[in-house]
Amino acid sequence: MTTHDDQKRVLLIGGGSGIGHAVASALLDRGDQPVIGARDPERTAAILSAPLRDVPIVHADLADEATIEALTTAGPFDAVVSLAAASANGPAASFDRAAIHDAFDAKVVGPMLLAKHLTGSMRPGGVFVFSSGVAAWKPAPGLSVMATVNGAVSFMAEALAVELAPVRAVAVSPGIVDSGLWDSMGEDGKRDFFAATAAANPAGRVGTPDDVVAAVLLAVDNTFVTGTTLHVDGGGRLG
Repeated sequence: MTTHDDQKRVLLIGGGSGIGHAVASALLDRGDQPVIGARDPERTAAILSAPLRDVPIVHADLADEATIEALTTAGPFDAVVSLAAASANGPAASFDRAAIHDAFDAKVVGPMLLAKHLTGSMRPGGVFVFSSGVAAWKPAPGLSVMATVNGAVSFMAEALAVELAPVRAVAVSPGIVDSGLWDSMGEDGKRDFFAATAAANPAGRVGTPDDVVAAVLLAVDNTFVTGTTLHVDGGGRLG
């Protein structure tokens, strides 16, 4: 792990696995101080790889405002990064009200409550980083809830950038990323899906967790970036 003079303290919601784990590892490696917020701290502690096992873990349930308010005791922060998500995929005929609410709690309602309670805990230049996604710009059958939620995240970042200024707000919108999310397709199905995605993307490939990490770090570090969505999709939304 390296150290630097402008070490940042970053609360990371959803940092126990996937892209969140990669962000936490990158922050720690460059000498920052990640604090992982998890709905189940014990389970998260059990799955963290070294050296993240020494990173503080705090209780944070985006569907429970009391746990969000309690995060003020863990501050101050230079950044609050929320990468949590809840799936509500499926055709319109099978929409489930509870699942839709869970999806909005994870990406919109919970993050807005993070802004409510933690803006006062932010250091100068601080930022809220929220997770959107390419489905908002390239909807597909069965992904209407995801598209709607991700679109709301982008508008939320714009609104909060004005509301909370000079505290910043930025959305990061990944495209198809090889983060482990697609492993359930099986080796052949995943390979074919990635090949088709790469062929349709202007960048000619699918994304990696490092691509998303770089965008999150840009949002954390660049104090002239606010009220915008950083698209990390290889141009996939344009096809």
